Amino acid sequence: MLLIRQSRILLPNGEFFIGDVLTQAGKIVQIASEIPDTDVSTIIDATGLTLLPGAIDPQVHFREPGLEHKEDLHTASRACARGGVTSFLEMPNTRPLTTTQAALDDKLQRAAQKCLVNYGFFIGATPENLPDLLEAKPACGIKIFMGSMHGPLLVSREEELEPIFAKGKRLIAVHAEDQARIDARRQEFAGITDPAVHSQIQDEQAALNATKLALKLSKKYQRRLHILHLSTGIEAEFLRQDKPSWVTAEVTPQHLLLNTEAYEKLGTLAQMNPPLRSPENNDILWKALLDGVIDLIATDHAPHTLEEKAKGYPNTPSGMPGVETSLPLMLTQAMQGCCTVAQVANWMSTAVAKAYKIPNKGAIAPGYDADLVLVDLETYRPVLREELQTKCGWSPFEGWNLTGWPVVTIVGGQVVYERGKFYPNVRGKALRFEE
Repeated sequence: MLLIRQSRILLPNGEFFIGDVLTQAGKIVQIASEIPDTDVSTIIDATGLTLLPGAIDPQVHFREPGLEHKEDLHTASRACARGGVTSFLEMPNTRPLTTTQAALDDKLQRAAQKCLVNYGFFIGATPENLPDLLEAKPACGIKIFMGSMHGPLLVSREEELEPIFAKGKRLIAVHAEDQARIDARRQEFAGITDPAVHSQIQDEQAALNATKLALKLSKKYQRRLHILHLSTGIEAEFLRQDKPSWVTAEVTPQHLLLNTEAYEKLGTLAQMNPPLRSPENNDILWKALLDGVIDLIATDHAPHTLEEKAKGYPNTPSGMPGVETSLPLMLTQAMQGCCTVAQVANWMSTAVAKAYKIPNKGAIAPGYDADLVLVDLETYRPVLREELQTKCGWSPFEGWNLTGWPVVTIVGGQVVYERGKFYPNVRGKALRFEE
């Protein structure tokens, strides 16, 4: 049994309550103004700290198997624990690709041995693996790369996409970029080595084209659709006019907080897919998030080594790390008045559990899993390279002064991270997904 004393608890109704939380066998069993410590094995004095449901990051690339020089499940799960992320959903573009039951089983076995936090995995779509997409379990959803991909995971043409939307009921999550347009613009801008051209090659129209096609197929088959890392104002405004109840969308902290001006300072460290956009897009995406057009936040944690990022555009890989800075970044925005702490918890936990039908996650209430994070909303500390747990060892937000850093992270009622110390023997569990 674990007792958290006198924290400022975020309740499911969005209000705060100062009191105690008792957990037993991995579940929250009681919330009260004061709970006696009889038979309690661990007591955490949380005076002055805010208790939130653990964040669920629904889009990460943790690189194992096959690309462990960038990241692996253990280092990534340490980064999660430090960032208050108690569960993650991981993408299929590893080596081998996660496109079969056998590959999915391999990831689950690796995660069971290595992960300090809870885990789930996508099954990746190819033009040929429809039976796997229908049958592989447990998968949080089907991932389709409509663009920004080469090889078997690229499913870009409508005639390839339609059979996937037409059969089955599983959530389809799309990376929405128009590959044909990207290919044409890559020819048009060939020879330019300024990484800022990346945002012109993979332009806003490429994103809108693919989002429109995915929505068209989703509406035709009434198919559950999730649009990953929405990056443009024109997509947000399109969804504002036409977003069926079974469609959800997410945004990353970097698309909210960074823009094309970042290339000047960060160079290829600012290169990601879909790319950073012009500054006016930040404001439109924020408005869409606050209005509910965008439902949730993900990081698209996609680490590459500094050596890989130093190769010079266009020979540099796209992607940036994010799991250990996402919650402090968003809580800092809340403390600056851009949103509320309750909204951040909804976007980063409650709404994610709802979208992916993950039972007993995303709220602090009796019967829910004890995946919790205690954060300090009073103290500001900078993002420091030497403190990062991600194997790639850098962050686009290095030097940013943030509040809301996790002080204690709890997974399944067990303390996994506390004031800079990790408990490496704690293991998360495979997430369940209701059909």
